[in-house]
Amino acid sequence: MKENHDYLMATQDSKSMLKGQILMLQLRGAKYAAAFCLIIVLAILALAWIGKLLPEDSRFTPDPTPLSFYMKNIDVLLV
Repeated sequence: MKENHDYLMATQDSKSMLKGQILMLQLRGAKYAAAFCLIIVLAILALAWIGKLLPEDSRFTPDPTPLSFYMKNIDVLLV
């Protein structure tokens, strides 16, 4: 049985062999990017699921520090 794993049939032409190797590297990079995006989406969905597990009353409670974003201007005197 012939063990030929040259799917691009580019053993004689170095230019087509280089194109095939570049294509395979691009596909590998696309696979890594898809896995990364899938992990991000799954993390966001997990946080949303945890938020739905909270009691209903906790969604309507006011912010514990409603005035924390107001900054006061304090004049500083340098001596």
